[in-house]
Amino acid sequence: MATRPLTSETANPTLLAEDSSARPARPHHSMSTRNRLLFFLTAWLIVLMPFLFWWSTWFGRHLSDTQITEYLNDAKHPRHIQHALVQLGERMARQDASAARWYPQLLHLASYPVEEVRNTDAWVMGQDTTAPAFHETLLKMLQDSSPMVRGNAALSLVRFGDAAGRPQIVALLQPASIVAPAAGRVIDIDKVGTSVRQGGLIAKLNDGGRATEIRTPITGRIRALSIATGATVAAGAQIASIDPGSEQVWEALRALYLVGQPDDLPAIRIYERSVPEIPDRLREQAVLTENAIRGRMSHQP
Repeated sequence: MATRPLTSETANPTLLAEDSSARPARPHHSMSTRNRLLFFLTAWLIVLMPFLFWWSTWFGRHLSDTQITEYLNDAKHPRHIQHALVQLGERMARQDASAARWYPQLLHLASYPVEEVRNTDAWVMGQDTTAPAFHETLLKMLQDSSPMVRGNAALSLVRFGDAAGRPQIVALLQPASIVAPAAGRVIDIDKVGTSVRQGGLIAKLNDGGRATEIRTPITGRIRALSIATGATVAAGAQIASIDPGSEQVWEALRALYLVGQPDDLPAIRIYERSVPEIPDRLREQAVLTENAIRGRMSHQP
């Protein structure tokens, strides 16, 4: 531990006491009431603001019927729309008939410009398999530009007993390929093995006058990088591949348990390996899924 260097004062306490008595006492400055209040207000806000942010973005917060209607029509805040959708999904899962009044809006949101809203909407429509309009809309969403929206639509269709989205479900088990949207020089890039969330930034390009951000379309882990910082890439060049996250793989394996075919086995067997990156529950589900597919094969004429 660091100590103060020896000086005449630290070496002789008696001299220090004598010298200090000879010097005039320094005036004591106390904090004014106004400054004290400002200090406590600032400290209170530091604690309060994160809580308010969490409270405003937490999808588990209960919404009244009036709030659900307001949130579904809040074009300025897509997260409000998602919040309302999650609340409706929970009602639909409980077979709450009151949710039906908002079904026309759910159909409308299937083409909403924000990907996260369409993604949540695809999941919600799978909560009520008695609505033919949901079935028809989900089939159209298999052609969505977002791989996550296509995947969620395919998973929801399985609830309808429809395997039309099986190719999209198999794709959920496979790494996502990230390509450069434009030519430029790599000015920053993440590292292999880094965990990323959907929409997270993994690289930046600079074309000389403008920076381009490259984001991941899925939640997962960076499996491989094809470029390094300082490299120049062409538009469409491979940037990285992202292994899908556990929850995505889990849902895909469970769906293929019901609708999987022999052609899907190579993608499924990847998750039967005993490696640290694959949790036990995924490995067990992969084995169950393969066995279910083989069982269906044995019963086919």
